[in-house]
Amino acid sequence: MFSGAFTALVTPFRNGEIDVEALEGLVEFQIKGGVSGLVPCGTTGESPSLSEEEDRTVIETVVRVANGRVPVVAGTGSNSTSMAIKYTKMAEEAGADGSLQVAPYYNKPTQEGLYRHFATVAENTALPIVLYNIPGRTSVTISAETIARLAEVSNIVGVKESTLSMNMASDVKHLCGDDFDVFSGDDPMTFPIMALGGNGAIAVASNIAPAAYSEMVDAMNSGDVERGRELHYELLPLFRALSVETNPIPVKAAASLLGLCSDEMRLPMVPLADENLAKLREVMETVPHLLPTPEEVL
Repeated sequence: MFSGAFTALVTPFRNGEIDVEALEGLVEFQIKGGVSGLVPCGTTGESPSLSEEEDRTVIETVVRVANGRVPVVAGTGSNSTSMAIKYTKMAEEAGADGSLQVAPYYNKPTQEGLYRHFATVAENTALPIVLYNIPGRTSVTISAETIARLAEVSNIVGVKESTLSMNMASDVKHLCGDDFDVFSGDDPMTFPIMALGGNGAIAVASNIAPAAYSEMVDAMNSGDVERGRELHYELLPLFRALSVETNPIPVKAAASLLGLCSDEMRLPMVPLADENLAKLREVMETVPHLLPTPEEVL
């Protein structure tokens, strides 16, 4: 149902509040850069520190500015099934085109608990749902077998694969078939996952390099593996630089360097340390052809 490069949007802040103007500009910048979709209120959007009202503001803003030009898949997951349903209904009312549902974190449900959680959320919305499998943040892995069971639910249409396991990506693709979308959730894994038949990525680096990232994903989707591989290796230093500290700290710093938004974070996240900022700046200076010009940012 979904394919291509979807940007996991940062949430711009200014003086402790959501910077709606910067968010509007970021959405326009992404769409002009050729991305296939937008994902607000995910991990990269600092969703754990957003209030329900702020979530609504971010989603409504992204939907309004996108104006149907690209789909908006809103992060609405929770470790509480009832809260995941509430947030998903809110996103549906706001006009989102889909929902990204992270595996319940901290309470570490069993595979049966995971199945019932996602199936129950799906029963309570008409939105297409993309599962989000990221055990490094949730301490629980949705098994390939559980994903295959969930793929039989009519409006569960895909998974954001962030286990860093090619075995997992292979198993999910094999068990779920071509009608089930598999997205890379880690930028360095996008090329190999797409080589296995994945549909695209829900990406971090596309916040600052939407055109180059989109070209890589589009090349893979069109069967041009050679061009996809070339762009993967061109982008790889940037991917590495954006992981020097916990996401989204580095990508917000990079966005600030480009003039897209401020690097303001909300505690417990803090701005990028000076030595890592110097490393990030150095890498960005080596790949100017992958990054927007000042005119493209405005």
